[in-house]
Amino acid sequence: MSQSPSAVSAVKFAETTSNDVTTVDSAENVQHVLDALDDADCRAILEATSEDALSANEVSDTCDLPLSTTYRKLELLTDAGLLAERTRLCTTGKHSSEYVRTVEDVVVSLGASGEMGLEVTQRARSPGDR
Repeated sequence: MSQSPSAVSAVKFAETTSNDVTTVDSAENVQHVLDALDDADCRAILEATSEDALSANEVSDTCDLPLSTTYRKLELLTDAGLLAERTRLCTTGKHSSEYVRTVEDVVVSLGASGEMGLEVTQRARSPGDR
């Protein structure tokens, strides 16, 4: 189920939207999300970023992952649309990236003809995130 990170294009959850629930019908986009959710390290990162935005170093420490692995997983999750990368502003002028989970729930469905679909519930954003 894995693909090289460079072959993954960003998943956009904008195909059908209603009440913060988005249906992803494209087989390619469904596969990107499933690949990310199939990975135990990615699931640990999603858990770690559920409450607070974390830098790559903080994710690496929290999830006990090598930094190089952390960056690969963060890219996979961001490309799959499950994490958002933001800029953390520092008073020293050295800004860094931080990552926060963007989804609350993912529901996989299998249609009568064998087609897979995903319903993704987006997290409510605070005014500071907009």
